[in-house]
Amino acid sequence: MTPTMITTLAFRRKATAFFTAVATILCIATGCSKDEKEKEPVVSVQTTPAQRAPISQVISAEAVVYPLEQATVAPKISSTIKKFHVQRGARVRKGQLLAELENKDLSAAAESSKGDFEQADANYVTTVDASLPQQIQKAQLDAVAAKSNFDAQQKVYESRKELFQQGAISRKDMDSAEVAFLQARSQNEQAQKQLTDLQRVGKEQTLKSAQGSRASAEGRMKGAEALLSYSRIISPIDGVVTDRPLYEGDVAIANQPLLTVMNTSRLIAKAHIAQSEAAVLKVGNPAELKIPGLEEPVKGRVSLVSPALDPGSTTIEVWVEASKPDPALKPGMTVELSMTAKMVKDALVVPTPAIYKNSEGADYVLLAGSDEKAHQKTVRLGIRNSDLTQIASGINPGDPVITVGGYAVPDGTQIKIEKPAADEKEATVKDATDTGKDEKADQATDAKQRGKTQEKAASAKKTPAKGKE
Repeated sequence: MTPTMITTLAFRRKATAFFTAVATILCIATGCSKDEKEKEPVVSVQTTPAQRAPISQVISAEAVVYPLEQATVAPKISSTIKKFHVQRGARVRKGQLLAELENKDLSAAAESSKGDFEQADANYVTTVDASLPQQIQKAQLDAVAAKSNFDAQQKVYESRKELFQQGAISRKDMDSAEVAFLQARSQNEQAQKQLTDLQRVGKEQTLKSAQGSRASAEGRMKGAEALLSYSRIISPIDGVVTDRPLYEGDVAIANQPLLTVMNTSRLIAKAHIAQSEAAVLKVGNPAELKIPGLEEPVKGRVSLVSPALDPGSTTIEVWVEASKPDPALKPGMTVELSMTAKMVKDALVVPTPAIYKNSEGADYVLLAGSDEKAHQKTVRLGIRNSDLTQIASGINPGDPVITVGGYAVPDGTQIKIEKPAADEKEATVKDATDTGKDEKADQATDAKQRGKTQEKAASAKKTPAKGKE
């Protein structure tokens, strides 16, 4: 073949290949897209109608049980334990004698101080009732006598002064009368002053001195009696003896635990919860305490929501008091708390696993449309718990909400509604907790199903292309 013929043949081959490729593309654009549209993936789902029902916001947390009243009894003195009057597990009353310590030295000191007080008291009574009145009476008599003597000596002095002026007596007699008069006057003034001082100042100070001595002796006596009373260990509350680490004959150290008494008639469960959960709780909210191993929970109520945040854990402490403690509920146990914060009697609810979030963070549900497609509906949520969620707005009662198979399903996806088995349907309606636990498994199943659907769609695209070639 000539070069010209070879070039022409090559050009014809290239042209044929080009037109074949164009025809293939047109086939894919028309015939294949029609086949793909006919083979659009279908997702199997299950639905539950949105319905009105009561719903409550329940806050759950682990808690430790404590007695509302507890006393760690410790002696104030160090001494040998003489006798225990109770055993561990014994019920005691407030003020009941629990134990006695050796107290012979303290008893002797108390007796001695009591004698000192009685002596001081007797001195006080004597001072008030006998000594002080006698002193005042004697001072009054001395004052009267001194006044009489002064009056008499004054008359003698005045009489002799007249006689001296008349020349009837000598100067010596006049001077003697004057000296006697001056002495009587001085004695009278001294007696009157003593009486006045005793009545005004002496009586008050004497009484104070006697009272001070008596009070000092009484204080020493009471101090000794208090020390003696410290050897008698008394229960400060009603309750049960839960701990008694020492024995008779052991040395009890001051301020070290000797017994522990708990009032088990009133028990509380203490839990630490997040700030957002504590914000909706109030004192008086109903609650339940679930004891491991028991089917029936113990009823209770929220008795305290701490007003301060725990800086270490950034949580808030909450107390729940058991209404009627079960005998199985014991201090130190770990229980599961369920506290009802809010409740709506007639709320529009859907199963909690049917709530999803889109890429923008908005909540939505998937409704099964009459066109056999899934439709996303943005909703506003209200109360939410592990079983049900309140829908404040976005859907209407009776709307078929996709509860199984809707995870990550795009809006407008073709769906096929499957009827759940009788037991499965009952579990969906009455026990959404199990549905919540299996949510991850459903999501994994949906992801696998979605992957298979995509593979089928890809195969549907490739198959017509191969047929055209």
